[in-house]
Amino acid sequence: MRRNFTAAVLATFVFIVSSTPVTAQSFAPRPSALVADQVPDIPLEIIEKTRAYMEFRTASFVDWDPKSKSMLISTRFGDTRQLHLVRKPLANREQLTFASEPVRSASYAPDGSALLFQKDSGGNEVNQIFALQDGRPLMLTDGESRNRLGPWSRDGKILAFGSNKRTGLYNDIYLMDASNPKGAVMLVASTGGGWFPIDFSPDGKQLLVFNYVSVTDNQLYLIDIANGTSAKLTNSSLPVAYSGLTFAPDGKLWAASDFGSDVHRLGEVDQTTGAFTPVIDEKAWDISDFSISKDGRWMAYEVNQAGRSMLKIYDMKTGQARTVDSLPAGVISGIKFAPWGELGFTLNSNRTGTDAYSLDPETLQITRWTKSETGGLDSTRNTMPELIEIESFDGEKMSGYLYRPDPAKHSGKRPLIINVHGGPEGQATPRFLGRNNYLVNELGVAIFYPNVRGSTGFGKRFVALDNGPYLRENSVLDIGAFLGKLRKDRKIDKRRIAITGGSYGGYMTLAAMLRYGKQLKAGLEVVGITNFVTFLENTQAYRRDLRRIEYGDERDPEQRIKLEAISPLNRAEEIDLPLMVVTGANDPRVPASEADQLIEAVRANGRPAWHLLAKNEGHGFRKKANADYQFWASLLFWQKYLLDEKPDRGSK
Repeated sequence: MRRNFTAAVLATFVFIVSSTPVTAQSFAPRPSALVADQVPDIPLEIIEKTRAYMEFRTASFVDWDPKSKSMLISTRFGDTRQLHLVRKPLANREQLTFASEPVRSASYAPDGSALLFQKDSGGNEVNQIFALQDGRPLMLTDGESRNRLGPWSRDGKILAFGSNKRTGLYNDIYLMDASNPKGAVMLVASTGGGWFPIDFSPDGKQLLVFNYVSVTDNQLYLIDIANGTSAKLTNSSLPVAYSGLTFAPDGKLWAASDFGSDVHRLGEVDQTTGAFTPVIDEKAWDISDFSISKDGRWMAYEVNQAGRSMLKIYDMKTGQARTVDSLPAGVISGIKFAPWGELGFTLNSNRTGTDAYSLDPETLQITRWTKSETGGLDSTRNTMPELIEIESFDGEKMSGYLYRPDPAKHSGKRPLIINVHGGPEGQATPRFLGRNNYLVNELGVAIFYPNVRGSTGFGKRFVALDNGPYLRENSVLDIGAFLGKLRKDRKIDKRRIAITGGSYGGYMTLAAMLRYGKQLKAGLEVVGITNFVTFLENTQAYRRDLRRIEYGDERDPEQRIKLEAISPLNRAEEIDLPLMVVTGANDPRVPASEADQLIEAVRANGRPAWHLLAKNEGHGFRKKANADYQFWASLLFWQKYLLDEKPDRGSK
């Protein structure tokens, strides 16, 4: 289960500009929810130059409609992503939801009797569950608590979901008849952690439940639905993690797990003892997701090879696996078999964009269901990333993806932006760059996405190498090692290197600016952590214990001292580079106060600190108008402080 924050903040949206003739004094209107503090006005000239790169779309596979055999996708035609139905490959996209907030997660009842989806408000992540009834959304939850869609029972009569409505903090697990939401009953009352329902047993008598303690510690329970009793399946003396869990039609429980291994293997979980028996082992690589066909004949699984996805089909009768070789280098996600045997998935690649596909498990033939618009640009001309591998300061091997400009168009040494992913349990992968393709294709800026220690996809040992306050700065030293490699690259201009990142990547941006300021020209951080103590004290309470496992416990006096020592805010007077900060006012993860205190401290030292705040966003900008403006503002920042260009612009 990978999350890539960069991709989230580059998600697509529409910005409409009047046809007023462009003059030196013409500037773009700013979306009403954005506050631009010391950010210059955006010249219409820049908007015209970048327009094609703003008007791309993406489409993601969501589910199959059991009745019509149509594909449910999420894509955008207005300002936000909404649900659409595609009745056959490359057919028209029929919009189903018309909300002002994005809708990405949804599922059909197995019998097709209901379509449920979830959405929040202004990026606050307080999701509500809705049913689409006669073309209109009907809220099934209370409108106040935080909810999350879970699995359906095989007969489609019961939905399991998570909700914090009892305590306002932790997720309890409920069962609901979608036709009678007020009759929802609580099955599991939790006292902490990240509890969530995973799958119903085929006979509907048991529910598999998952408690996420940390990225390397997941606990499984089987709940008897009739009497509510539970049996813990994870009894290992060492932490165990899972990246996929499902019951096969014959009742066996399958999982992708690192039980007894450094990486995730695919196998069976004994429902009495909890013992894990591996069946498929990809050696050095994680198996990150899988799906089993309804007839039990096929299993599709994804192999994570240093961030690149490999899709394989396993014959559960013969035990033979075949690789789908016709996929381009990229990332697949959301794999799910239709009741009639077709496999749906999303493919994300810089030369194909992001679109929905299906695969015939017998023939391995791939069918493209959507072909999203690319603003009139030929996406096949986009650059494909190069895998860069290094040994860090302590000999630890790691890698990242470098997107180089076309040397036929951009000669000489090129400027570079290092873009650090969030998480820290995330992973940089070879994917569609969206708006950032303008930087590479038109401005000749190289972009590098590193996987420092603590990234997922490289085994449980690697992901734990940055845990706690005492190991945290080792990941910053990894940036130094990558810098050493890239500065020696004959095609990189070592005098023009900058850094950016979102969430935890925002912290890494600030930490790298402090440690390697003489090797960098500027830094742009998005919804980043500036002080670990205030972050842990102010992040939403339901997340606090989960984050303490990763970063350290600010309540412990010794750890608190170390957390303060490694927090960029406490060394803000040493930041001697131009800084830009992007913030969502409704962010439940990294509160906006993290940015406020940093900007105040940097400006007190007379250094430039641009600040772009969205009053209707949370942990990253999801609305197209906001995301477009964010890109234009960042483009001005890079032009001034990385590329040394001085375009005409107004100021605030």
